[in-house]
Amino acid sequence: MIRSVSSFCLGLSIVAVSSLGQVANAQVLRQVSTERIKYVGLDDKLGNSQPDSDKRAVYRWNTNPSCPAAKPKAKETSTWNKSQRQALEKAIDHSLYYLSTPKAARTYRKYTKTKFNLAHTRRSLLRFKELLLTTDSPQALEKAVKEEFAFYQSVGKDKRGKVEFTGYFEPTYTASRVRTAEYPYPLYRQPPNFKRWSRPHPTRAQLEGKDGLAQGKSLLRGHELVWLSDRLEAFLVQVQGSAKLKMTDGTTMTVGYNGTTNYHYVSVGGELVKDGVFGKDELTLPKLLAYFAQNPQKLDEYIPRNNRFIFFRETNGKAPTGNLGVPVTGDRSIATDKSLMPPGALALIVAPIPDLESTGEIETRVVSRYVLDQDTGSAIKGAGRVDIFLGSGETAGERAGRLNGSGNLFYLLLK
Repeated sequence: MIRSVSSFCLGLSIVAVSSLGQVANAQVLRQVSTERIKYVGLDDKLGNSQPDSDKRAVYRWNTNPSCPAAKPKAKETSTWNKSQRQALEKAIDHSLYYLSTPKAARTYRKYTKTKFNLAHTRRSLLRFKELLLTTDSPQALEKAVKEEFAFYQSVGKDKRGKVEFTGYFEPTYTASRVRTAEYPYPLYRQPPNFKRWSRPHPTRAQLEGKDGLAQGKSLLRGHELVWLSDRLEAFLVQVQGSAKLKMTDGTTMTVGYNGTTNYHYVSVGGELVKDGVFGKDELTLPKLLAYFAQNPQKLDEYIPRNNRFIFFRETNGKAPTGNLGVPVTGDRSIATDKSLMPPGALALIVAPIPDLESTGEIETRVVSRYVLDQDTGSAIKGAGRVDIFLGSGETAGERAGRLNGSGNLFYLLLK
């Protein structure tokens, strides 16, 4: 049974305990008190035990009178989940690599006179990794982190800490290296002369046709990379920015983002909501897929509304890569607005995340997760938006399609 995210009462309002001083992002990150942080729950994904839903949920305090205040319960000690521990370690190593690059040195110049300077961010990651590998249990890690780290909360979209969370994933589809009647919908390479295209760039309809088949003359003719059987699948690869493709010749191809036209992203789901097809709180990816399966003619109406067109390159089996140039890790990498948030930094999210249960069903609970800020997105703007990478394949897509709710975002730095 899937529990609606609308049933969750979330909201840690910000208490400004200390200022970051001359900080590039002083208006979006504020330190919160240790007293408030003690109520943030355990990252239970790091443990082997399967607590019941009441214990697994994050204990939150109320800023809404209709939400009853919850009291922390005693936590049972669990052993490490080795695969999750390794996944988090891998994500940390990717951030540490990024922080050693000239790109990071340039980006972090604006943080030089702040607590989020490059050296402090890197030291914080190294210490967290040490604690991850040396503490006896997830509970011991949580205790050590709350003793040694300061928490800086995003002010969110309402200046009180409310952050909207969504999910993204690497889809897996079947594709063909040649165009056939069964596989008519292409993904495109970036044309060699793309940087010389006049602006504004051609619209999506001008590039691929209103029906996505690029009939007649097109600037993209001859630059097809692969062909898919389903127009919506081809479009969703553009939305996600990468894909793992099972080719009809028995091989596997991975493709990744390689540039975009100069248009703002327009959400097809958002357009359906605007037109009254769905209510904002009821729209999920499964419902969107079902709607277009029942109304395929509507694809020609809604897909062309998003003029932002994505080009791809073959990535030779490499894992999906974020905008920092390092791989993203399922459940451990997030995308934020990099004009505001410190790239590669350690964070903790409190959010309603759908997870696959032992019963085989997907259930959404409000949980805590340690994550690394390693990506961005055209729709991820402002202090109140986070996109969580949930991995590859069908289950990841199912989870990502159901992730749509509000929570909190914290960045962690050594005291």
